[in-house]
Amino acid sequence: MRGFGELEQAIMDVVWVSGEPVTVRAVLEQLNAQRPQPLAYNTVHTVTEILHRKGWLSRAKDGRAFRYQATRSREEYAASLIDQVWESGADRTATLVRLFDEMDADEVAELRAALAARTNGELA
Repeated sequence: MRGFGELEQAIMDVVWVSGEPVTVRAVLEQLNAQRPQPLAYNTVHTVTEILHRKGWLSRAKDGRAFRYQATRSREEYAASLIDQVWESGADRTATLVRLFDEMDADEVAELRAALAARTNGELA
């Protein structure tokens, strides 16, 4: 699996932030509100369908349109990218240390608390 392309990522960001099933029209409106050059409906529809075929979005008929919803969370996506790094043969410890070096003190504290909770069986 590769990471998302630019438009795939933008569409998934809209879907994840929404938290509820969205139409292509709603995604298009959100994307175009942030762009100097508007996207065409068919472009967003095509990429949304590609994300559906790849298994990242589910869809349900709503009148003549479909409503799309993420099948996996943003965190699951990020974890899948990290899995690709591990598959590349990168040194896990060195990579993690490098990532942690980029974290601020609050993020490190959150991570420590999450790891402690996991160790104590509080997180799955």
